[in-house]
Amino acid sequence: MNKLPRVTLLFWIMKIAATTLGETSGDLLSMTLKVGYAVSSMVLIGLFVVSLVTQLRSKRYHPLLYWSVILSTSTAGTTMSDYMDRTLGLGYAKGALILAAMLAVIFVYWRYSAHSFSIQNIKTFKGELLYWTAILFSNTLGTALGDFLADDSGLGFAGGAFLIAGLLALTALATFSARISKTLLFWIAFVLTRPFGATMGDVLTKPTEKGGLNFGTIGSSLILGVILVILILHATLYQRRETSAVAKVGC
Repeated sequence: MNKLPRVTLLFWIMKIAATTLGETSGDLLSMTLKVGYAVSSMVLIGLFVVSLVTQLRSKRYHPLLYWSVILSTSTAGTTMSDYMDRTLGLGYAKGALILAAMLAVIFVYWRYSAHSFSIQNIKTFKGELLYWTAILFSNTLGTALGDFLADDSGLGFAGGAFLIAGLLALTALATFSARISKTLLFWIAFVLTRPFGATMGDVLTKPTEKGGLNFGTIGSSLILGVILVILILHATLYQRRETSAVAKVGC
């Protein structure tokens, strides 16, 4: 069975909420709690591995489990990117280029492997593993891109968010074209929602004199966490109603 959710408007709302929460909670652990990028990355990668193994062992789609893995890739991606860009001194631009090259290699390998590249037909263990590997690196890349737009491009936090929002709008419009691969557009949107979440996370956490709303990492994480929990509960209830309806038809 396909253990992945259908790609709807709700999916993208939840994706943005999860990636923004990943940005704020990653910063909460590494900077606010002063755990550091290296230790935070190891802790969060460990949580990612645990949630991913549970997802891979599952026999069907569980909204809570699926979005837990998405959130863990987002938080791990935040600290991994910060470790590369800041601790190793690569900088946002160079770090983003390295991550983009690694993601491209994953996509090329996946595209020419024997496993389906279509997100609607991922039904094998190896196909699902490639899917989650691409998600981890896309979220890590998105953090570096978001930080680059906010800090190095001169656009600032809000400017970076508006730019990414514009690119997402263009991607959404492109879905109406029959000539463009829907799978390609999905991955473009998936990558873009991560820097959008990163810049939105900065807008929520940074002080007002830097263009933010000054909620801080704790306040922002709490707000986003409540929103994501509500959305997951909604998705879970919808999934149960749909399963019940299918069972009745089968009878």
